[in-house]
Amino acid sequence: MGSTVVLTSDRGSFTSYSGVSTMGYVACMPARLVPRVLMNSIFTPPEETNRKGEAYFAPYALRKVEASLVASGITDVSVVSPDMLERAIDEDTKVVGISVHDPLGLAPVTFKLTMIFGGGPSWTEKFFQEMGNRIAKLKKKYGFKVFAGGPAAWQLSLERPNWVDTIFSGEAELDLPDLVRKAINGDQMPRDSVGRMPKVEEIPTIIKPSRFGEVQVTRGCPRGCQFCSITPETFRSIPLSDIIKEVNLNQNAGQNSVELLTDDILLYGSKRLGVNHEAIVDLFTDVKKQGVDLIYFPHISSPGVLSSPKTVEEISHISEYDKYRAEAPVVGLESGSERIISKYMRGKPFPWKPSDWKNVILESTQIMNDAYITPCYTMTIGYEDETEEDLQESIDLVQNIIDEKLRAWVFPLPVIPMGTSRIRNNPFPILEKLPKGYWDLLYTSWKYDLQITRIMMPEMTKKMQSRTVEIITNTMTDKIFSHIENVFLELKETKGMKARDFSRIDLNNVMGIFRSIYWIGRASMSGA
Repeated sequence: MGSTVVLTSDRGSFTSYSGVSTMGYVACMPARLVPRVLMNSIFTPPEETNRKGEAYFAPYALRKVEASLVASGITDVSVVSPDMLERAIDEDTKVVGISVHDPLGLAPVTFKLTMIFGGGPSWTEKFFQEMGNRIAKLKKKYGFKVFAGGPAAWQLSLERPNWVDTIFSGEAELDLPDLVRKAINGDQMPRDSVGRMPKVEEIPTIIKPSRFGEVQVTRGCPRGCQFCSITPETFRSIPLSDIIKEVNLNQNAGQNSVELLTDDILLYGSKRLGVNHEAIVDLFTDVKKQGVDLIYFPHISSPGVLSSPKTVEEISHISEYDKYRAEAPVVGLESGSERIISKYMRGKPFPWKPSDWKNVILESTQIMNDAYITPCYTMTIGYEDETEEDLQESIDLVQNIIDEKLRAWVFPLPVIPMGTSRIRNNPFPILEKLPKGYWDLLYTSWKYDLQITRIMMPEMTKKMQSRTVEIITNTMTDKIFSHIENVFLELKETKGMKARDFSRIDLNNVMGIFRSIYWIGRASMSGA
């Protein structure tokens, strides 16, 4: 018998990426360039489920929605792998809720990779389409209502699927349960709904295990960058008691690592953007005391690092990053241009000024490296009024990172007018209109990124769930990186026009699949 409420997301996000979350970026590539056999076996393998299709470990966002519904009295809820929808849905199902992360391939990383590699649907878009086709077919048969929410719900407003009844934006805890209850009762549903922001005491803890041992420690970001969908007034720190409760729940399910979900780990317990050293040390100390092996976090900020080097050092010491490097927390570098920083993200450098930004980046990178942290810097390029002088300042900053031999990745991304940001009315970037300096910046950055990845990949793949997959991934990385630098050189020399040639490449055909099987076989044999 199916559940009354089924929650899911597409394969691009409902996976553990063979144990290494950074492998998820492969799903941002054009689908024709990465054979499905590699997606299914290495980059986005399906999650393990029970016979009903319920995942043993699920993305944290879905677990949070599940907990909110159960806390409101809607208890017949299942979080289901997208590959098991037919097994989980039947005539008893009244609501299907989906969390969307990049349904149209418009997220910055996806937009960039599809643009420079010749266009076409990304795997994120393809996975969403495939899930949508299955849901539409099941909906026609059983007549349930469909809710779509999550960080990329704004994309669906641009191209709304006819099988989605309600697009839900905002946070789920306060308002989504009432809407779901109405849908269960057969009431008329709104086409669009926006959830209010709950207080921390109104956010229930998850009731079943999350993927990677994910536990949320903050929500929102108070810096207020114009390109970002997160508004400053939404920032909250989650009580330590709730965090430990979720850590213990995941531990009891066999999770020995913890991913502390946040937009900036150094803002935990913060007021007015100041680093709260004591609160952060207490957080890491108490989590480590639970007996976990590894503690990771997805985001950190350069101003926070420079504000309190001792906090970063203490985090590293508690988490034993000298043994288990925190390989790629994302850090917003955004631009080397003081003018761009001042206009679009004035709160980014706080407590420093936009004129200090270059030194903030360079000094904080060294502090992170000393603490065994290798930042993954992202840049936003392509503002309407961005000049070649602005781009040159960005190139100079990246070159400074290289010249000082700092260990960091740098990824220049086209700025995307997300529907919930303050630049939502700006046009989407197109290949022909990107500043010429973008291609010089791209080449300079990626040439160095390839060097860093060669150094870091063996360390990153140690956490993979299969020794064979680890060997295959390292072998493929070495082969690909032996040739890819020339690709970026050609993009630089042609100011991006070379990207059009890549549109003719298709590895998702019979020959591409045979090549992939051959590579996998060779890698497996070499590691045997």
